Amino acid sequence: MNTLDLVVFLGYMLGITLFGSSFYSKNKSSEAFTLGTNNFPTWVVGMSIFATFVSSISFIALPGNAFQSNWNAFVFSLSLPVASYIAVKFFVPLYRKVNSPSAYTFLEYRFGPWARIYVSACYLLTQVMRMGTILYLLALPVNSMFGWDIMTIICITGLLVMVYSLLGGIQGVIWTDAIQGIVLISGALFCLAYILVTIPGGPSAVFEIASQQDKFSLGSFSLHVSESTFWVVLIYGIFINLQNYGIDQNYVQRYMASRTEGEAKRSAFWGGLLYIPVSLLFFIIGTALYAYYTALPEQLPADLRNKAMSDRVFPYFIVHKLPAGFTGLLIASIFAAGMSTISTSINSSATVVLTDYYKRYKKSKVTDQQAIRVLYLTSVVVSLLGIVIGIALINVKSALDAWWKLASVFSGGMLGLFLLAAFVKQISQKGAIAGMVAGIVAILWLSLSPVIFTEEPLKQFASPFHGYLTIVLGTLIIFVVGFLASVLANKGKEKQVEV
Repeated sequence: MNTLDLVVFLGYMLGITLFGSSFYSKNKSSEAFTLGTNNFPTWVVGMSIFATFVSSISFIALPGNAFQSNWNAFVFSLSLPVASYIAVKFFVPLYRKVNSPSAYTFLEYRFGPWARIYVSACYLLTQVMRMGTILYLLALPVNSMFGWDIMTIICITGLLVMVYSLLGGIQGVIWTDAIQGIVLISGALFCLAYILVTIPGGPSAVFEIASQQDKFSLGSFSLHVSESTFWVVLIYGIFINLQNYGIDQNYVQRYMASRTEGEAKRSAFWGGLLYIPVSLLFFIIGTALYAYYTALPEQLPADLRNKAMSDRVFPYFIVHKLPAGFTGLLIASIFAAGMSTISTSINSSATVVLTDYYKRYKKSKVTDQQAIRVLYLTSVVVSLLGIVIGIALINVKSALDAWWKLASVFSGGMLGLFLLAAFVKQISQKGAIAGMVAGIVAILWLSLSPVIFTEEPLKQFASPFHGYLTIVLGTLIIFVVGFLASVLANKGKEKQVEV
C-alpha cells in the first residue's frame, strides 16, 4: 500500500462527499430535494445522464468482459442512438407535459393506480439490485489495493454515498455526477495510454495479439436465439435503453430538472451518445490488458487467469502497475463511476416512494416537513438494502452478466406497459391488464424454466431463448396481447351498441 495512493483516494472520497453535502443549505424543501431549482446548465444535466448510465459496472465489468471474451457486449452501446432519438422525439415532451416528479404518474392517468404501483415497485427492485452490483464492483480494486475486507468496503462506500445523497438532494447528485463523469473519463484515458506505452512492442502489439485471438469480434451474426449473438445483444440493448430513457425515474427526473424542454432534449441526446465512445474506451482497455498479460504472462497471478476472475484483472493492473499517486487517482475514477450511479438511484428511489406511495395514499394533506422525513428515511432504507445485495453478490462469476440478467427479470414488463400507454390511444384498462398477466407469465417462464427444468424429460420445457431476450419477449407479449385484447373489447362494445 502506497501512502500517496491512500492520500489521493481518501482525499477524493472526502472531497466529493463534502461537495455533495454542501448543497444541504439549498435543499430545504421536498421539491428542491427531488427537482432542484430547475436551473441546471445543459452540459451538467447531460453529463449527469452520462454518469448515471456509466458506472463501476462499466469501469470494471466491461474491461473484464473484453479480457475474458471479445467485444460482443459493445453491441449494447450501438443501440443507444435509437433510444436517444426516441427519447428526444417522444419521451421528453411527454414527461414535460405530464409535469410530475415521478415517471409513473403517467401510467395511472392511462390505466389506473395498479399500473403505477406495479411499475414503480419493479423500478425500486431494479435499483436496489443495481446499487448492490455497483457496490460490489467498487470494492474489488480497493480490496486489491489496500487489502481491506470487501464486505467492509461495501458498507463504508454505501454509507458515504448515502450521506451526500441525503444531504445534497438532486442538486448535490447532479453536480457531483458531472464532476465524477469528467474524472472517470480522464482516468480511463490515462490508464489506456499507460498500457499502450508500457506493453512490449507498443500499441501495434495489442492489435496483433488481439487479432490473433479474435478479441475484436462483435459476436456471431447467426440467428440463434439461445446464444449471445450480435443480434441478441443489439435487440436487448434497444429494449433496455428504451426502458432507461422511457420509464426509468433516474432519467425522467433529469428531464424534469432541466430549465426548458429544449435543454432537456439536448441533455438526453448527448448524455446518451457520450456513452458510446466511453464504453469503446473500456473495451479497448480490456483488450489491451489481454495483450499485455499475453506478452508478459508471468506478471499475472495464476488465480486471475481463471475466466471467473476476469472482473479483477483491471483492478489488479491499476494497483500493481501504475505509478504511485496515479493508482489512487484511477481508484478514485472507478469510485466516481459507481458513486454517481448509486447517488442517483438513492435520490430517485426516494422520490418514487414519496410521490407514488406516500403522497398518493395518505388521506390528509402532506406537509413539506413530512415529505422531507419520508425522503430521508427512504434514502437510508434503500442504501442499506443496496449494501445487503452488494454483500450477497460477492464471488459471482461475472458481474456484468449477472446484472444484465437480473435487470431483465426485475424489469418485469415495465417497458411493454409504458409503450401501450404512450403509443396506443384506444388501449383499455382490461386490455392492459391482460397484456401484463401474459407478460408476467412469459417472463417467469423465460427466467425460471432453465433453472427448474434441467433434467430429462422435463428439459424440453425449458426456454430455448438467451436470458437477454427476457425483456424483449416480455415487452412484445405485453404490447401485442394488450393491443389485441383492447381491439376485441372495443369491438364487443360496438356490437352491444348496435343491438
